[in-house]
Amino acid sequence: MTTKYIHQQPDWPSLRWDADALAVLLAETRHAQGRLLGRMDGLGLRLRGEADLAVMTDEVVKSSAIEGEVLDMRQVRSSLARRLGLDVGGIVPSPRAVDGIVEMMLDATRNSGQPLTSERLFGWHAALFPTGRSGMRRITVGAWRPADAGPMQVVSGPIGRERVHFEAPDAGRLAGEIVSFLEWFNAPLPMDPVVKAGVAHFRFVTIHPFEDGNGRIARAIADMALARADGRPERFYSMSAQIEAERRTYYQVLETSQRDGLDVTPWLRWFLECLGRALVRAEETLASVLRKAHVWQRIGTGPVNERQRKVINRLLDGFEGQLTSSKYAKLTACSTDTALRDIQALVAQGVLARNEGGGRSVSYRISE
Repeated sequence: MTTKYIHQQPDWPSLRWDADALAVLLAETRHAQGRLLGRMDGLGLRLRGEADLAVMTDEVVKSSAIEGEVLDMRQVRSSLARRLGLDVGGIVPSPRAVDGIVEMMLDATRNSGQPLTSERLFGWHAALFPTGRSGMRRITVGAWRPADAGPMQVVSGPIGRERVHFEAPDAGRLAGEIVSFLEWFNAPLPMDPVVKAGVAHFRFVTIHPFEDGNGRIARAIADMALARADGRPERFYSMSAQIEAERRTYYQVLETSQRDGLDVTPWLRWFLECLGRALVRAEETLASVLRKAHVWQRIGTGPVNERQRKVINRLLDGFEGQLTSSKYAKLTACSTDTALRDIQALVAQGVLARNEGGGRSVSYRISE
């Protein structure tokens, strides 16, 4: 057999990398990680919960977006809030598909200290595909991909002119590959846990044990390893959000690393750099959480009814477009007159400010 992919190398899965070449980058990443977690520790329980919810929402939505699946952010946020026991405004129903990926991500991070097992992976896979289908196609759920599913290939291009980017190990190898991977992942190893997260992501994607969902589960495994590295279950930075922003490079580095022998230094370099950018991006989340806290601190014990509370939270969580009395009425299921009275009361309290211009359609924003 001609050696084409990394899993066909005689010494697979004995991956290697140049620790000296990664040392400075790893130290910088770990420093940024520690600094962020230290800042979060100073926020207090409620604000940490807000930050955790915002980051986990981003993580779930963007991990699916990498695979081309668009999730409703409000549904994801609501599903997370219910499971975390957080009191947030604007709770909406969520479908089984959303609840499934939320449950998988929470299990990976909240229970990161528990061993990763085949049964646990089967549970995650079943949660991702509650109908037993990937789109219109029926797939094997909660079990390794069967031999009759054919070779697992990552392809692009039109039919008849497809380009094969990667072909995973044969189905007959999966049981042995997974046993080896799980023994390695669960063992206490003499390597930095952040490096282990990068290697775990790479190894699982290479094995590709399921018919679909391998990318999302690989990123959940990486998050599990990062939660172990952080020493806490809460997530204050989103690796998937940063990967989604760099999706083209992500796939390019993965593909190249599958063909360059057993040295995965380039992949780990990109993984650490991407993690560093995710930590920088987390500052935006922190700023948003602090802004929200400041607004509610300003309101204090002021007379705010449930309709007003719901709208204020929607504005702080990223309201699309401008707030008008008609949008307020629709959002809170009240009359336009009631909406206008609520808005005017919030303007009088200094919570809302009227936007300049606008013609006949007067709009409002959170007052700074």
